[in-house]
Amino acid sequence: MSYDTLLTLIAEYGYAALFFALWLGIIGMPIPDEVVVMTGGAVTASGLLHPVPAFILTYLGVISGLSLGYVLGRFVGTPVLERLRRKKKLEKYFDISENMMEKYGSFALLISYFLPVVRHVMPYIVGLNKMTFRRYAFISYSTGLVWTLLFFAAGRFAGGHIGTVNALVTKYGLHVLWLPAVLLAVFVIIKVARNRKRCSKAPV
Repeated sequence: MSYDTLLTLIAEYGYAALFFALWLGIIGMPIPDEVVVMTGGAVTASGLLHPVPAFILTYLGVISGLSLGYVLGRFVGTPVLERLRRKKKLEKYFDISENMMEKYGSFALLISYFLPVVRHVMPYIVGLNKMTFRRYAFISYSTGLVWTLLFFAAGRFAGGHIGTVNALVTKYGLHVLWLPAVLLAVFVIIKVARNRKRCSKAPV
């Protein structure tokens, strides 16, 4: 599925297209999740979709796709893992995920959100290691909320330039997204801090 096809689907099916594009990310959609989430933000800036429901469906798409990985790892386990590991392009990501799990424990799930592909592999690993769903949901859903908010907001700022962003990601890789995303996060933090400072100084 190309980026233009994604836009056509969003125009035709609206919020559902955002949800399923991210939910199907678990099986390897050709458009990176980061770009899909930014596209969700961009179409709300253009007025095609309303921001709140678009963000909610985008967030639900992210956590639903990753939760499917957890469920497969927890309740199907080794057969799924062995089948996926046969795919050579995924093998190194399983190695990375397993090493992170051994080194950082549950914290590896949080870190994995910010590592493309590893983000989808890690739920299998934590499910296979029998992490409780309550713990999985607490870490994954809270981190997913921050991650989704970051790229959704970046998409609203980028507006109609997401097509260019997608082309750059295709050519140079996902790392090109992280500098503007981090800068946006810093900008938001500084702005919130300044607003709080002004409010604290305001006369009662």
